[in-house]
Amino acid sequence: QVQVAESGGGLVQVGDSLRLSCTTSRRTYGFSEVAWFRQAPGKEREFVVATKRGGGGICYSDSVKDRFSISRDNAKNAVYLQMNSLKPEDTAVYYCAARVSRSVVCQTAPDEYSYWGQGTQVTVSS
Repeated sequence: QVQVAESGGGLVQVGDSLRLSCTTSRRTYGFSEVAWFRQAPGKEREFVVATKRGGGGICYSDSVKDRFSISRDNAKNAVYLQMNSLKPEDTAVYYCAARVSRSVVCQTAPDEYSYWGQGTQVTVSS
């Protein structure tokens, strides 16, 4: 059973930065893709960013492209989401997700990911 866990959420002010961590019970290089999604109250789960294995590339949603960045530390089985210049609309529960696939296309659909964490709350206050 693969376990995924997020941490690092919290309450911040507009313009602040926050780094979320995602750790997995399986080595992260074993996943073809690790991604972050978020879900605000009353809204559908939304793709944020994904990193593909072995330098396969990083895909960002347009809403975070210039403010968020993703990185991997395979030695620690961890993936990080660095969030800068936070806005109130970034308030959501952030989920880490992983999948194994031979596809080279960056996958943004939640249904395509098999492994999920429980989520961590990020609240940006104005």
